[in-house]
Amino acid sequence: MPYLFTSESVSEGHPDKVADQISDALLDNFLAFDPQSKVACETLVTTGLTVLSGEVRSNSYVDVQQVARDVINRIGYTKGEYMFDGNSCGVISTIHEQSQDINQGVDRGNPEEQGAGDQGMMFGYATKETENYMPLALDLSHKILMELAKLRRENNDIQYLRPDSKSQVTIEYSDDNVPQRIEAIVVSTQHDGFDNDDEKMLTKIKNDIINILIPRVKAQLKPELQKLFNDDIKYHINPTGKFVIGGPHGDAGLTGRKIIVDTYGGKGAHGGGAFSGKDPSKVDRSAAYATRHIAKNLVAAGVADEILVQVSYAIGVVEPMGIYVSTYGSANVGMTDGEIAKKVSEIFDMRPYAIETRLKLRNPMYSESAAYGHMGREPRTEKKTFHASNGDVFSQEVELFTWEKLDYVDKVKAAFGL
Repeated sequence: MPYLFTSESVSEGHPDKVADQISDALLDNFLAFDPQSKVACETLVTTGLTVLSGEVRSNSYVDVQQVARDVINRIGYTKGEYMFDGNSCGVISTIHEQSQDINQGVDRGNPEEQGAGDQGMMFGYATKETENYMPLALDLSHKILMELAKLRRENNDIQYLRPDSKSQVTIEYSDDNVPQRIEAIVVSTQHDGFDNDDEKMLTKIKNDIINILIPRVKAQLKPELQKLFNDDIKYHINPTGKFVIGGPHGDAGLTGRKIIVDTYGGKGAHGGGAFSGKDPSKVDRSAAYATRHIAKNLVAAGVADEILVQVSYAIGVVEPMGIYVSTYGSANVGMTDGEIAKKVSEIFDMRPYAIETRLKLRNPMYSESAAYGHMGREPRTEKKTFHASNGDVFSQEVELFTWEKLDYVDKVKAAFGL
């Protein structure tokens, strides 16, 4: 019997994502001037206030208040009427030095013997469902909000948009797990007031989302995915009727509260650890990227149509506790999931230092991942420039989303005889 599956996304202006972006901007600034920085930054945003906290061990000095203000302004919170803007909000920092008890388990004389920065389990997932090997409902939810942000910045076709927004897509699947149609789309977007004419406001927003935004999203898709859009889709546009008060003034935001949006939209699994604000010695982040890298390369190589990879660690211990693989019965090789997992452990070195090196995770590459998902993004190289308060400048070509590269497909095919 067909079934429905739903995923959601939130925009860069959502308060939790504002917090994530500030935390990752702080991390990038520390890494730019000291790649060996140990960082675990948390951010709280609320009406007129940003609070920075966490632990840092670094040889660089970062003007954390200015970094936070720059991020808030870039997102689009630039007006006093939002009750939260980069130029006038208060910024309080309580960041202190990383615990020596943690540091002694991570840093070693031989870098290759670096221990895991924490215990826990991390998951990576990939599916043939989309070109970027991501679940379709989440991929569409992200695309809707990325296009909505473009419309806001263009300020041409739609001129009333504010930064905060959310989306949600429900897809009907067949018994053999193939997408059949889109059942429902939810979009809630913050907006300017409409002269107290709520009915006129809601009608225009609905029309603009359905007739301007959705066609722009469809145009990005392959023909077979465009066919999933139909006249029977249930649209819920700003279902509360009004969304003028939003952002950190509408709800407080905290780093790490959108971990399912950050990963696979509820498909596969999530170990529970957040990403933003953490340097790569924290395996919550680096090992989650590494398992995504493994899963994506395995699916792209044809090992299976859908794969979940789990790895687990003990704090301060070099080798992982174990690697688990589930192919959900979709394996294309004559091996059990346990045998596939053993082969994976032979191909991919999962020691923390090896992960950092393989994926180049000591570079300032994280701000771009802090909104619209850490997984499924396009790997690319960008020139990034950072300015230190002492006048130093860091400018370098940096690889982004290295865990999305299909650079192990040939090795995987050779190992599995494909």
